[in-house]
Amino acid sequence: MKIAESDLIINPDGSIYHLNLLPGDVADTVITVGDPDRVGEVSKYFDRIEFKKGKREFITHTGFVGNKRVTVLSTGIGTDNIDIVFNELDALVNIDFETREIKSELTSLNIIRVGTSGAVQPDVPMGTILASSFGLGMDALMNYYIHELSGDERSLLDDIKTHFAHLKNINPYLTSASDVLLSTVGKDMEKGITVTAPGFYAPQGRQVRAKNAVPDFIGSINSFKSNQNRITNLEMETAGIYALAKVLGHKALSVNAILASRVKLEFSKEPNKIVEQAIKMVLERI
Repeated sequence: MKIAESDLIINPDGSIYHLNLLPGDVADTVITVGDPDRVGEVSKYFDRIEFKKGKREFITHTGFVGNKRVTVLSTGIGTDNIDIVFNELDALVNIDFETREIKSELTSLNIIRVGTSGAVQPDVPMGTILASSFGLGMDALMNYYIHELSGDERSLLDDIKTHFAHLKNINPYLTSASDVLLSTVGKDMEKGITVTAPGFYAPQGRQVRAKNAVPDFIGSINSFKSNQNRITNLEMETAGIYALAKVLGHKALSVNAILASRVKLEFSKEPNKIVEQAIKMVLERI
């Protein structure tokens, strides 16, 4: 069945609508970053850069680390952008743009997010490089997709929903990291459940001038425990990455550079140094 022109928009030059990439531009290993300026901070470690492309906030560099072809791509902030990026990455490798049909043989990408985050546990200090064992979404993205949970995911999500039952207007979703990437790229890293919020201020428990409708949000999330699982940090993309990667058959891991302690109300004096450490660790392990 052909995919409609209005559902999959292809630019006149044959590139996909938002990312401005052609089939073949995407390597099997993809590093995503939120900030477009951070793309160059990753690709500066490439041994060779094949090309650079960009449109809007979506900047892409593809090149080689040794003999391994790698793509680094900026997503911008939030799971609404993750929806665009992941659907278009998948289309680039799994849809024939000439026939508009799904390929008979599908490609599974390895996708590693390198992003910034704030810790919600007092024993996770600034400067920690943390791998998300699960992404817990407090946003609405996965209300629009059919997605199935494993037994472990369902059991943990049931405990989470019980803990957060007082948040009446939020329907959380949960997806685990790729076991393969967690045990390789994420080996020896601090691990925990990462909460993905639909905003930076009140949705993450911050209050500046507008009043927060959810009292003690940080206390609510850092008090959750289920067996050995606890919530360790907050950010804005991981849950969407994990959930859409699973739906589309890709492997995903989120690597978090912890820049803030939300419990101690502190922010790092050397954020760029922590991010650079995370980038180097990922590149060494892919």
